[in-house]
Amino acid sequence: MAQLLTETEIKQQLSNLSDWTLVEGSKLQLNRTLKNFVQAIEFVNKLVEPAESAGHHPDIEISYNKVKITLTTHDAGGLTQKDFDLAKEISQIT
Repeated sequence: MAQLLTETEIKQQLSNLSDWTLVEGSKLQLNRTLKNFVQAIEFVNKLVEPAESAGHHPDIEISYNKVKITLTTHDAGGLTQKDFDLAKEISQIT
């Protein structure tokens, strides 16, 4: 099982992710607004490969052109390095 990050480690790593926020103290969240529903789905489809490669899957909500991505390591009960690594990859997807 992945090791939970400390509050200090979380704050330090979060400072390198400009689009992500900390929610509920144990989750990373990204909100993207795209042009329309089709672009929102295309964006979500681009998440499949990095998530599968990492063996780490985000929670995803889609509402027309808005996509909310939430990362946490469920089996560890909070944030681990896996979450920040995947967040960095997702941040690079356009």
